[in-house]
Amino acid sequence: MVTKPKRIDILGVATASGASVRGCGMGPEALRVAGLLEALVELEHSIADHGDLRRVYPEISTNPSSWRLPEQRRADVLELAERTSNAGYDILSGGHFPIFIGGDHSIAMGSLSAVSRFNAEKGKPVHVLWIDAHADYNTPDTSPSGNLHGMPLALLCGEPGFDDNFKGDWLGKVDPRNVTIFGARSIDREERRLLQARGVEVIDMRKIDQTGVVGLMQPIIERVKAADGHLHVSFDVDVVDPTLAPGGGTLVPGGLTYREAHLIMEMLHDSGVVGSLDIVELNPFLDHGGKSATLLVDLVASLFGRSVIGEEPGPVEFVTRE
Repeated sequence: MVTKPKRIDILGVATASGASVRGCGMGPEALRVAGLLEALVELEHSIADHGDLRRVYPEISTNPSSWRLPEQRRADVLELAERTSNAGYDILSGGHFPIFIGGDHSIAMGSLSAVSRFNAEKGKPVHVLWIDAHADYNTPDTSPSGNLHGMPLALLCGEPGFDDNFKGDWLGKVDPRNVTIFGARSIDREERRLLQARGVEVIDMRKIDQTGVVGLMQPIIERVKAADGHLHVSFDVDVVDPTLAPGGGTLVPGGLTYREAHLIMEMLHDSGVVGSLDIVELNPFLDHGGKSATLLVDLVASLFGRSVIGEEPGPVEFVTRE
């Protein structure tokens, strides 16, 4: 029987500064509107919603394109990364399960740092399941776009090329050999070279087509269990086929089907090894009538135990925003 977390803590990180397309800063609230908290309460989980972290601007610029300045966007990402890392560390220290909702994938610089720092103190290895159409393993030297949402894994795995602005007590580290990228179908050439050199496991859509989700997920789960590890799942909406989830800024055709995505989450729930979660890159401005947001809520529900035949609901506790 899978043990339920004592409490699930929701932390929004409302930013699009790591991306080239505006809009995913509205993602956290769109997930709430789509019923994220209610879905978890229906599954008998105790919930705390900490609201959203966002950059506080001392002045409003009269230049509508000022947000695109690389130094401004980098400052936004790194400030939020530090605050996310510290807030996530506090959630984990309290014995709770953090769900970090974005926001673009640069928020993982903070969320995964929190997980890494907390588990390093416990002597527990961190494994990462990066469910994404992209590898996000570029560095400032290799990135064709310079967008920071394509760099979090490279930073956390200790790749060179990041200056002192990216360093601090908030930053955690991850062993690249404990990282699996699942559902990839768009990887840059230099990025591919780094992944191969560092021993990052990449399960692309061809492997999924040939082998199937079950045969590929089982070894990942068994590795985490054998190491008595903490599995951090980072789920990017663009891993799902765009026909099912149009609300992302970097869509790539040929993604996971509805049942493949749910099966991944169902298997993860049954494994009992997941200790933290990112849900990222939802852009309500690009979505179609909340289609992507609703799918993401359903997928999170599968991760936390929703099934066709469930147990009778019992008493629940709901904690409002802290």
